[in-house]
Amino acid sequence: MKKTLMMFALGAAVSLLAMTTAQAADCKIGISMKTLDAPYFAAQEVSAKKHAEELGCEVISVDGQNDLNKQVADVEDMVAQGIGALIINPRDSKGLVPAINAATAAGVKVFVIDSTIDPQANFVTLVQSSNSQNGLLVGQWLADATKGKELKIALISGDKGNEVGQERRLGVLAGLTEGQLRNEGRAHFTVVGQGWGGWTNEGGLKAMEDLLTANPDVNVVLGENDSMVLGAQKALEQASKGDVMFLAAADGQKEALQAIKDGKYGATGLNDPALVAATAVDLAKKALDGTLPADISKITYTTPTAITKDNVDTYLKKDAVF
Repeated sequence: MKKTLMMFALGAAVSLLAMTTAQAADCKIGISMKTLDAPYFAAQEVSAKKHAEELGCEVISVDGQNDLNKQVADVEDMVAQGIGALIINPRDSKGLVPAINAATAAGVKVFVIDSTIDPQANFVTLVQSSNSQNGLLVGQWLADATKGKELKIALISGDKGNEVGQERRLGVLAGLTEGQLRNEGRAHFTVVGQGWGGWTNEGGLKAMEDLLTANPDVNVVLGENDSMVLGAQKALEQASKGDVMFLAAADGQKEALQAIKDGKYGATGLNDPALVAATAVDLAKKALDGTLPADISKITYTTPTAITKDNVDTYLKKDAVF
């Protein structure tokens, strides 16, 4: 009797293992990150991998190390290993097109995340937050928070010619204009200068130092991401300048969220790397299961949100990677 029970348990375990292996074989997802040398992208990779494994999928994850040629080779290698779906944050919007098209031609379902991709690429959908809609909400919040005040804005941008940065700043300025028109019947703000911070904390600090020298009466700092604004804060602290409103068009970096909670930072747009990645994984699983709608849009946006002191507790996770 005891031997029979042991044989039954062993058989059940073997069957369970076979089922798990078969499930993983049915769902094999490749994750190709352009780089992991930044908290934002590291958070995306962690979330995508964790969520795919939670769904019972086998995962191959590769770091492109900010090298286009390596990322192309990574994609080719994962396709050769038999992935059914690919989630990719591309290093170059044009340079990855041939590799993505070859993967799709091989039957792989390709999902692009966060970064834009050239329209000639053959992929299922691009998952990202809406830069313009997030910016619009942040700008409207600024209009409500500063009614009647003449705003002198120092604008800190990422890189010249960057489309994402342009969408973000124009979204905020459009929201500010609309909010002031709604509240006061006129738009009255001045962008006193634009600095280039290269998306980094150190770059934001240097850009703010230069802007402050030429515009000591600045009372609003608007950045295209949180990291640069946090750097700008340091510059203003070192200059002993107070009474300045800080806000970013996007990200939701945990240090910025803590500053919002502490009343030292106004608002930022929700660009949650974990949410973007997990959404792409959900869509990839549906594609592999055959349940993804055939008419899915080429761009899938997460819900736009302005994070302020009123709702920051919903998004602040102190143990988050980003």
